[in-house]
Amino acid sequence: MATLSLKPAQRFAPADWFASNDFISTNAERQRESSHQIRQEARELVNVTANQTKWDQHDNNTRLDDRIDDITKWKETLERCLDETDAEIHALNRAKLETEQALEEKALPLDVAIECLTLRESRQSIDIVRDGVEAELHKEVEVINKIKEHLQKRISEAFEQLCLLREARQQLANDQKDKFEAQGIDQSCYQLNNSSGGISYKPNPTRVLKESTTPESWHQFSQYNKDRAEAEMRASVALREAIDATLAQTRNELEAQRSATEFSYRKRLHELERSEGELVWQQKNTKEEIAEVEADIRNLEQAIRDKAAPLKVAHTRLETRTYRPNVELCRDKPQYGLTEEVHQIEGSIANLKEKLAQAHHARNGLYKNLYRIEQDLACKRNSLKLDRQCVDVRRKLVVPAEKYVAQRPNDSFLRTQGRESTPLNPIKTSQLDIA
Repeated sequence: MATLSLKPAQRFAPADWFASNDFISTNAERQRESSHQIRQEARELVNVTANQTKWDQHDNNTRLDDRIDDITKWKETLERCLDETDAEIHALNRAKLETEQALEEKALPLDVAIECLTLRESRQSIDIVRDGVEAELHKEVEVINKIKEHLQKRISEAFEQLCLLREARQQLANDQKDKFEAQGIDQSCYQLNNSSGGISYKPNPTRVLKESTTPESWHQFSQYNKDRAEAEMRASVALREAIDATLAQTRNELEAQRSATEFSYRKRLHELERSEGELVWQQKNTKEEIAEVEADIRNLEQAIRDKAAPLKVAHTRLETRTYRPNVELCRDKPQYGLTEEVHQIEGSIANLKEKLAQAHHARNGLYKNLYRIEQDLACKRNSLKLDRQCVDVRRKLVVPAEKYVAQRPNDSFLRTQGRESTPLNPIKTSQLDIA
């Protein structure tokens, strides 16, 4: 007989079965709704993030473009400032070179003044005098040394200002170089897009570097470099104006002193020429007087000799008449006349000898005075020669060195001064004292 076989499993009620079916359906619908919501939200998120990323990228492209414009403007500003700084450095360096050349050129007038002072040390005797020429030459040396000090001071100031300008230029150049590099980097970043090659993930790209700066400090840094360069350029312009003023002033001072010194030379040469002319006139007259005195001495000596014969005659007559005999030895008129004649002749001889001695003394005095005149004349001619040599040396100050040819000092000096030489007519103004 057949039997019923049952599985050994749990049996559920129909209600449980329906409940299970409802639960599964409900869960499936709920899961589908949840999935649908997620899909909708995902699509929305994709759209939103895509748009956000797009606009963020666009905004950053705009920011990069603006940044590139800012860098470009500053780079151009720094480039203009750099060009102006280069021009100012060139101008100041040229002014410095002109000042150095002016300083070197002062060696010639200083050497000339010292050479003139050295030449004038060869003056002799009374002509070694502290005259106006010596005073002006010493003053010229002093003026030249002061000018050299002023020029050297300007050269030092120009050197220091050039160092400051070059330092400011270096700052500008470094800033401009950084701007150029930053501009290139930002331009390469601006040109990147989603399809560009070489894009990749980077480790910690949002890190903030320690040396990072703020836009304000970035702007202030470039502004400071620009302001500093402009301030140094203003200082350089003021210094160049001061250098130009110093060069003009020193040229005027040196020219004024040169004119004063040459005026003193003209005056002194005129005085020496007058003195030489006076001494030549005195020498001529003294020699003529000596010749006349010597002629008179010869006449006096001859007159004394001429008195010998008449005196001998008178002596002989008187002596012969002493031999008259006895009463004939009479003191008659001839006796008195002959005696008076002897006394008269002897008195004349004594007077002639006294006058001869006076003439000899006068001649000796004239010779002494002539010697003194000739000595002083030699001193004056030596002084004239030295001063004319000085005047010829000083032609270097107004004649280019390549055209300078030594000429007669007096003529060259007068030609330099635009005057013509006129011989002096010696006029006797006073008698020289006899030593």
